[in-house]
Amino acid sequence: MTTPQGAVAPGYEAVRDEFAAIAAAEGADYSAQLVAHVHGERVVDLWTGPDVTADSLFALYSATKGAAHLVVALLVQDGVLDLDRKVADYWPEFAAEGKGELTLRDLIAHRAGLVGADDGFRVEELADDRIIAQRLAGQRPYWRPGTAFGYHALVIGALTGEVVRRVTGRSIQEIHEERVRGPLGIDFYLGLPAELEPRWLATQPMRPTPEQAAQLAANATGPNSLTGIAFNRNHPEATDLQELPNHRVVRELSPTSVGGVGSARGLAAFYAATIDGRLLKPDTVGAVGQIHSAGIDLVTRQEAAFGLGFSAVNRAYPVLGQGSFGHGGATGTEAFADPRNGIAYGYVRRRFGFPGGPGPENQGLVRALHAAATSA
Repeated sequence: MTTPQGAVAPGYEAVRDEFAAIAAAEGADYSAQLVAHVHGERVVDLWTGPDVTADSLFALYSATKGAAHLVVALLVQDGVLDLDRKVADYWPEFAAEGKGELTLRDLIAHRAGLVGADDGFRVEELADDRIIAQRLAGQRPYWRPGTAFGYHALVIGALTGEVVRRVTGRSIQEIHEERVRGPLGIDFYLGLPAELEPRWLATQPMRPTPEQAAQLAANATGPNSLTGIAFNRNHPEATDLQELPNHRVVRELSPTSVGGVGSARGLAAFYAATIDGRLLKPDTVGAVGQIHSAGIDLVTRQEAAFGLGFSAVNRAYPVLGQGSFGHGGATGTEAFADPRNGIAYGYVRRRFGFPGGPGPENQGLVRALHAAATSA
């Protein structure tokens, strides 16, 4: 077992102990980072695993969506975007195949019914948001837009990003760099510079137990099911999600649904800045955390809740305050802000998680952190 490194502030020892217990249970190759801020102070800064340092960079998978939709929130806050205007007002080609009445608000709440393409995408196409947007503009939606919701896992950033590009002439990646990552100096990259590649740790494949493997087989969906289309298993060269960020083109172009790279320090600092006044005004913080879609997700077939592009994370972690917002990723990564309790949280891990969402270890970590943060 590798003993976790780093430090916690006085009163947060239980978080360190929980992290150490997870490391002991996971085994010697468990590689992860955990960082938390409370009311602007970094109170947890821990890491463990072979080759892992505090500065190691990991694939963030869908935690990338937090950066994408912060850019949207900033542009709404600036008055550049109007959530209740039709997407087609900004992007006329989007109106094809009955999508003309869909609003930007419904789009970013995963209500467009446009979770993929009938014939899927090659990896090089999934890496390029512009290509995804061009293909999906003419795609018939898989349900009547606005009437239900389903996780647009690999494409939501491309769709919202095309709206951003039409209005500003800039990509989400460029605006994130100019307004968020660069000024804050944080390790949360939408497009990993080549000179930072030595800090990158490639994602490791899932290692399911026999029982987990049997469960995966029993719950498997077909490649042309809604789930299969959403995760690009309908393409002749079906996407291996576990390997996706290990392609340099994905890290370089950083599709804004799944292509981000960062560290736990970067994620925690990012969410701290969303609630301390540096990025979002209080009204905007309240708006992004307001639940817009809730119930059974048509793609994942599980209970889910979304705000404005962000996941309503207090659904998964009931101890958190109402209006908490963030986004997890497929390795087990989790990142969020809890404005009511002043908490910003970042957790990343190297090995792909089971069953493909925020890792169950986050339950214990979040409970320990919340207890420490609210006991003062």
